[in-house]
Amino acid sequence: MITGQFNDSFPPIMDGVANVVKNYAFWLNRKYGQSYVVTPFVPNHEDFEDFKVYRYNSLPLPFRKPYRWGLPKLSVKVRNDLENIKFDIIHTHSPFSSGAFAMDIAKNTRIPIIATFHSKLYDDFKQELKSESLSKLALEKAIEFYESVDYVWAVNKGSANTLRSYGYNGFIDIIPNGTDFTFPGDYGKRRRKISSDLSIPQEEKVLLFIGQIIWQKNIKLILQAVAKLKQENMKLKIIFAGEGSAKKEFLQMIAHLKIEDYVIYLGPIHDRDYLKSLFARADLFVFPSVYDNAPIVVREAAALKCPSLLVKDSNASEGVIHDFNGLLCENDVDSFVREIKENIFKKEKLAEIGDKAYETLYRNWEQIVDEVYKKYSDILSDIGK
Repeated sequence: MITGQFNDSFPPIMDGVANVVKNYAFWLNRKYGQSYVVTPFVPNHEDFEDFKVYRYNSLPLPFRKPYRWGLPKLSVKVRNDLENIKFDIIHTHSPFSSGAFAMDIAKNTRIPIIATFHSKLYDDFKQELKSESLSKLALEKAIEFYESVDYVWAVNKGSANTLRSYGYNGFIDIIPNGTDFTFPGDYGKRRRKISSDLSIPQEEKVLLFIGQIIWQKNIKLILQAVAKLKQENMKLKIIFAGEGSAKKEFLQMIAHLKIEDYVIYLGPIHDRDYLKSLFARADLFVFPSVYDNAPIVVREAAALKCPSLLVKDSNASEGVIHDFNGLLCENDVDSFVREIKENIFKKEKLAEIGDKAYETLYRNWEQIVDEVYKKYSDILSDIGK
């Protein structure tokens, strides 16, 4: 089977959707045939993947670094190369430039196209456009795209409900996310190394946030909670790993709250093995986002048996039961702080929750892509291919 995965982000620009695309392409290419990734060009980067990556022309997005705005219509050679590949199926993970490119290729070569809905688009539009009317117009255009493809997938029930709330009325298939992490045999060694690398006492409690440094992730709530914990003289560290458009204001807020001695900001971490070690060192992964749909980082935490603290009834918390395989709080600072205070020093309880998270939330990408391949095969069978 020959498949094409289209998306607006891909390493070195790393986010949850880029992670999905990379693992789809890797496992499809390894087990089921040829897979190609199509994504915007990034300066000073060379691809060394096990599969072919096609890069089309792009421009920087100054208001949303490090992302790029793709210009597929200016990429004639790439377009010709793609139209000469005998794709069986095209799969786009974005309704924007890569989605438009995927649609053109699918139509010109008369093959089925799938679009996966990953993100709360309306939240993104409001953040960037600063206008409700323009955001609604942009959302209408995005929904038109999903209505124009052959098949629509979502990453969990919550994301499907979000897409329906935007006005999409068609059928939605649910295909969950996975992770490439496995529980390491050198878990204790990893914990000790991170403590040494970051000058954290071995016995000190550690919170962890990994994700884009954007306000939609609810990171203001995290910083306000840390300030409150400092006022109450609770000794701990919080590690932030990620990059994003709010980085400058994020660092200013840390200084304003005078919590520099509690915060370790590492910036973007591209070394997956080092990220794995960060999860091993953390006592609690904190992710109060009500923006994310099915965050891979929660599955990554589960792979390392690290419990997560999430906001109750958020899409990110789907599948999490309070005090069983995770911790849940209300979407406010006091509730967030209360859960940390009540649990961070309960080592046995957190270990039990981490074990249950591993048993119930963790799925590896190979398993997920086996399911994806079966779905692809069913689609091709339905159209007699």
